[in-house]
Amino acid sequence: MEETSKTFKQSLGLFDATMIVAGSMIGSGIFIVSADMLKDLGSAGWLLAAWLITGIMTLIAALSYGELSAMFPKAGGQYVYLKEAYNPMIGFLYGWSFFSVIQTGTIAAVAVGFAKFAGYFFPSLAWEDVNTFSVLGLKVHYAQVVAMLLIVLLTFINTKGVQAGKIIQTFFTSTKLISLFALIIAGFLAFNKDAWNANWNNAWSIRHLTKTPDGSVNYQALIGGIGLGAVASAMVGSIFSSDAWNNVTFIAGEIKNPKRNIGLSLMSGTLIVTFIYLMMNVVYLSTVPLNDLAFAKDNRVALSASQAIFGTYGTSIIAVMIMISTFGCNNGLILAGARVYYTMAKDNLFFKQAGNLNKNIVPEWALWIQCLMACALCLSGKYGDLLDMVSFVVVIFYVLTIAGIFILRKSRPDAERPYKAFGYPVLPMMYIIMGISFCILLIMYKPQFTWPGLIITLIGIPLYYIAGMSKEKNKNINL
Repeated sequence: MEETSKTFKQSLGLFDATMIVAGSMIGSGIFIVSADMLKDLGSAGWLLAAWLITGIMTLIAALSYGELSAMFPKAGGQYVYLKEAYNPMIGFLYGWSFFSVIQTGTIAAVAVGFAKFAGYFFPSLAWEDVNTFSVLGLKVHYAQVVAMLLIVLLTFINTKGVQAGKIIQTFFTSTKLISLFALIIAGFLAFNKDAWNANWNNAWSIRHLTKTPDGSVNYQALIGGIGLGAVASAMVGSIFSSDAWNNVTFIAGEIKNPKRNIGLSLMSGTLIVTFIYLMMNVVYLSTVPLNDLAFAKDNRVALSASQAIFGTYGTSIIAVMIMISTFGCNNGLILAGARVYYTMAKDNLFFKQAGNLNKNIVPEWALWIQCLMACALCLSGKYGDLLDMVSFVVVIFYVLTIAGIFILRKSRPDAERPYKAFGYPVLPMMYIIMGISFCILLIMYKPQFTWPGLIITLIGIPLYYIAGMSKEKNKNINL
């Protein structure tokens, strides 16, 4: 692996950056998570409200990040913002969580999603016990092997330069956006008046849905704080589906005119995806009865809607769409994630080799270490659980980052700010309040989504001091 003193080359324009934002956000979540959200909420109105609240939070955060990206237009994104606003340890805790599960776990989950839906065309990938084999006592599914091969393939492509990753990202994101808009239009044309009207009965009553052994559905009304807790629990799904919008900030060093284009790409990308997500859920509610959506096989609400729209061809159409979506999503995640480890390595807080660029001016070693971690999570079979656990931590870091805008305005009043947070201070403060409220409700009503994620993050504290001692030792040796 060739080292080089060259710096990143600015070769990505506004359109490329927007494709990275939208492409990294849209994976498999929008096709699946609404089922569990409906089990928590039991109402059409609150389902759309949960997606709308998530969309508003995401848009506010994206608009706020524009100021930070303009102040620090270099690789590393959120890691850099936290380090500059607070201290290196807070930045490291984010970077550690990012490497240990946030980014790598998302890559693993999205890759397995790709393999699972490929099972519609290749039966040996169907998620059944017969499609497994043992390696050193570990039961491995063929779909997990395909997922790992996908991660390795996309990692290899991205080691060949940012242009290779850019081509894949632009093609697959454009294809999935066109496909999703086409599905939305088809859904409106296939509007089922009876299903729609039935779904909007008691649309604003929060009810927990459970299915009995005889196939009937039980409704448990949730009121007061318990109802709000159910909304927070449901939003774990929508927040996971809307996450990764900030990936474009990690590759700021490779974007043309980053002080302008990162903020614009964040705004346009999140706005497009928020609109698509809302419309997709409207399509679900306008074509399939609510109970059938909540208890769709394997939570595949998009499949139920597609079958209602296209009949027997619906299964294949959705399978292809999800494979396209997850392929492009993972490319964006893999491309962007390695830049965080590169920047951490430059600060002597990650493996030194991760701070080197290869002859194609990309952090090849960082890409491969990310690949290994993601593949390990594929094999663990626990990546989905880990993602649920860190939703809480992800929002905490977003809150801390946006609060950093207020801190930096006070500590660095004269710093250059080519772009200022839209609606400051009202909108950033609104996000902070909404984010903190979400986290408090999860602590109160869904602790299983909070403490494990916090533990993963806090493990980073001793690691930070170990890294600090190693850094000091190297400094003394150089002296």
